[in-house]
Amino acid sequence: MEITAFDQLDLNKVYSYADYLTWKFEERVELFKGKVFEILPTPNRQHQTISGNINFELQKYLQRSPC
Repeated sequence: MEITAFDQLDLNKVYSYADYLTWKFEERVELFKGKVFEILPTPNRQHQTISGNINFELQKYLQRSPC
């Protein structure tokens, strides 16, 4: 059976790289230790802002820390 859509995959199955090469769909996926994972789109602006704020506060803390 030809795989033409991500939802045709059994996410509990172990796949090989040879399997991966035969898939004919547009979704971006990652094959890790035989398991397939859909690669999600990039985070939105709100997520990036929150992540940046957390990183900024962490950097400030570490600059004052003796570690």
